[in-house]
Amino acid sequence: MTPGLYLTHKPVGATSFATVRAFQEEAQATRPGRRTALCHGGTLDPFAEGLLLMLVGPATHLFEHLHAAPKVYEARVEWGTEMDTGDLHGRPVHQGDATALTPEQLEAALRPFLGWTDQIPPATSAKKLGGEPAYRKAHRGEAVDLPPSRVYLHTARWLSHDLPKASILELTCRGGYYVRSLARDLGRALGCGAHLSALKRTAIGPWKDPGPGARIERHGRDLLPWTSSRALTDQDVGTLRQGQSIATTPLQPPDWRLPPGYPEPTGPVRGFHQGKLTFLLTPRDGALWPETELRGGV
Repeated sequence: MTPGLYLTHKPVGATSFATVRAFQEEAQATRPGRRTALCHGGTLDPFAEGLLLMLVGPATHLFEHLHAAPKVYEARVEWGTEMDTGDLHGRPVHQGDATALTPEQLEAALRPFLGWTDQIPPATSAKKLGGEPAYRKAHRGEAVDLPPSRVYLHTARWLSHDLPKASILELTCRGGYYVRSLARDLGRALGCGAHLSALKRTAIGPWKDPGPGARIERHGRDLLPWTSSRALTDQDVGTLRQGQSIATTPLQPPDWRLPPGYPEPTGPVRGFHQGKLTFLLTPRDGALWPETELRGGV
């Protein structure tokens, strides 16, 4: 299995770890007795479907830098019932009257959630509480009281309505955003309760969901394309391997532009040697310093 980033489709009902396990089995079959580093680039809940990024080999070092990329979702919001999990598999905790909802009300209800806000994650999220994922405590029936997280919602628009039953919402957000929490908070703001009955991640940055059964590989300049880059000579590589800095110039602009108005990430500078991404570099004191070497390149 070639090191790199893989675009895969996670179906409804499967866990994100099931995709990791399938990649592990494939890697073991192609390289018996050899361990291949693997991780996914951001969890999708079992009830959700869509784009799941898989990082293989040195590409696993890119994980932390995927957080700042814009993520696009399509969600079905069910009106009238709030669930303890925020989705259709939860237990009802509040029921209200949604018969008076109008598209105009729903449009107005979205506006306060745009931009940077504080959001309380669902009790069944993977957020750590006392060193343990919150969902494990919730599944044991323990009380879960998570602190709010600072999150960013770039855009949100209603695609269609089937009132008073449900509405379809498309949104673009930064990593760490919980669409289940948005549905919960919209229901509370409108006084009728709400939860998600379906969720699909359609894109992360420039990468689109390949669809069921498909898989697409990405390497080189297709990796972290929203960050600037620097071509590296053999001498540069030797200098960086000694923990020393190199000149900032000549710096090249990002290969993919973020949506207008989206917060610029404070990501690394990509260092390319012989067409492969080989270093993640940190700008400091007018120079570029080695942050991470991707051994063998990606």
